[in-house]
Amino acid sequence: MAKITGIGGVFLKSTGDSAALAAWYQQHLGMPLEDFGGAVLRWPDDKAEDQGLTVWHLAGKDSTWFSPSDSSFMINYRVDNLVEMLAQLGAAGVEIVGGPESHENGKFAWIMDPEGNKVELWEPMIWDDKNKGA
Repeated sequence: MAKITGIGGVFLKSTGDSAALAAWYQQHLGMPLEDFGGAVLRWPDDKAEDQGLTVWHLAGKDSTWFSPSDSSFMINYRVDNLVEMLAQLGAAGVEIVGGPESHENGKFAWIMDPEGNKVELWEPMIWDDKNKGA
């Protein structure tokens, strides 16, 4: 049986200036933009101890997980140093709406992009109950 092997892409529909939104992601999250205006993220660039994985999950119709965004999606970006990333974002005036929080599988925080989309940032760790307090 054929099956899904990973996330092949993440596509957002901009509500305004798509080039400006792409530039915001490049400036604040280090998104490596290519000539075509998008980015190609490669697993070998990720040095996390979990050796790279992508989580896929559906939220219930009454979920408030994406709040305060009205979007029907939220993207989780892996980061190599969440504390440093949050310091950079805070200094740049980016709205941080939650975190950092420590969980069994790493540290999480949430920000808003300029178009009101909630973005999850994740510094991954191997699943371990001891990570909750890390």
